[in-house]
Amino acid sequence: MADRDAPPRWDRKMQQRLARGEAAALGELYDRFSSLVHALAHRVLNDEQAADSITREVFAHVWEDPEAYDPRQGPLRSWIATLTHRLAVQRLRQTETAALARGGGGSTEELERKVRRASVAARADYIVTAMPAPLRAALDLAYVQRRDYRQAAADLDVTEDEARRRLRLGLQLLATAHDSGPSGTPPEHGGGR
Repeated sequence: MADRDAPPRWDRKMQQRLARGEAAALGELYDRFSSLVHALAHRVLNDEQAADSITREVFAHVWEDPEAYDPRQGPLRSWIATLTHRLAVQRLRQTETAALARGGGGSTEELERKVRRASVAARADYIVTAMPAPLRAALDLAYVQRRDYRQAAADLDVTEDEARRRLRLGLQLLATAHDSGPSGTPPEHGGGR
């Protein structure tokens, strides 16, 4: 499997291969990003079949219109995550609006709160998976394994100052999960820098 943090050159070459109609390129892209796409869609929709459907839609869109991606705007990974998020939120709105129309209870305000919560959770998941491994490891030690910064420093074999810096930066990145546009729409090519 290729390195998840692919250089922009890989992104441009992949786009060119897709534009030429290389089926092998689509397979490679799918192998690299399908778990990300499915996880983000599932996080928004909380439905396995709907996440499977969104995953198919995302890769169909990429296959049919590879020029929609502009490498100058950011990494291919971020573009695919943004596309996934947009399609999943659209699907969530459609299904929840249909439920409201059938008299399923609730209100449009509750629907928007649900969309917002799902969007923030999906964005936070994406940020964690996209952040550098040292930051992710520090957060895991502190918040999953319940280590303080001194214990995390010892486990990571870094100074206490470095452990605090990693935790602070990781938390700052996670805080940006709330900094998305209206109704949780992330900025174009936005997630997890």
